[in-house]
Amino acid sequence: MLVGFDHADDAGVYLLTPETALVQTVDFFTPIVDDPYIFGQIAATNALSDVYAMGGKPLTSLALVCFPEKGDLEILERILAGGLSKMIEAGCTVVGGHSIRDEETKFGYSVTGVIHPQRVFANQGAQPGDKLLFTKALGTGVISTAIKKGVAKPEWIESAVKSMTTLNKAAAEVITGESPAELRSAAQTRASGPTWAVHALTDVTGFGLIGHAREMALASDVSLVFQSANIPVLEGALDCIHAGYIPAGLKANREFAECMVGYEPSVVDDIRTVLFDPQTAGGLLMSVGAEDAGGLTHSLRDAGVPAVEIGQVLARTKPLIRVTS
Repeated sequence: MLVGFDHADDAGVYLLTPETALVQTVDFFTPIVDDPYIFGQIAATNALSDVYAMGGKPLTSLALVCFPEKGDLEILERILAGGLSKMIEAGCTVVGGHSIRDEETKFGYSVTGVIHPQRVFANQGAQPGDKLLFTKALGTGVISTAIKKGVAKPEWIESAVKSMTTLNKAAAEVITGESPAELRSAAQTRASGPTWAVHALTDVTGFGLIGHAREMALASDVSLVFQSANIPVLEGALDCIHAGYIPAGLKANREFAECMVGYEPSVVDDIRTVLFDPQTAGGLLMSVGAEDAGGLTHSLRDAGVPAVEIGQVLARTKPLIRVTS
């Protein structure tokens, strides 16, 4: 076992041969949008993300289905079709699955991928002086809550759905140096292995930005500082927070992790709140050597990934995480 659950990493990694290791993960959840096809897409995107966060390539998946006995099978068909569309986009073969009767619909996948044992990215390894890059905007949790309450504006839904159905494939390919040749800059030409000095990598999902940053900081024995003004937020997310559309997961994340966070007084509470918002199919958070941060950001943007620098890594101190304006 190369990567287990001791540091709360995104997926397990198991050595097969000196050249090959398995990456394994599983995730499923209840519907967060009304359209069954889009729900299937989101569930697949979310499950695939953990493999990308390790630097792996998804190969096969198994569908996990909970569906009411008297439910409309056309709805189930659309959920499965949506999920399959994203698996096809990822080049990941759906080899089967399992279903049970359940009054509450749930859907997701177990995903298996491969990776070179010497090229595994984990949430451990961030170094003082690194820059923190992030590839998506925050806010899918609060917007999903507004959707469930029937009060989300169409433009909010559109931005959240686009985020939740965008694979982290392109970002992972750039990070691992496997992006198409036309997307590579001259600075990327190295013989083999990861091109950039990415020291730690994770995807931001159910524990929110602060929760996953906490895991990275503890695993790496460092502290992190975020510039809140640089952290991208989805359209409508702050409106949802201001209106009180707060998911239970956000409250739990905040109760658990805020004791390790220090804020500058100028950081307003709505911004503090969104940092704990549980994300579905969220972006990749990476700790990158300062010398490579600018080049990697540029390459990610060339690949259509809206990466931004949102902070830096410090030697271990208190508080563990600091948020500035």
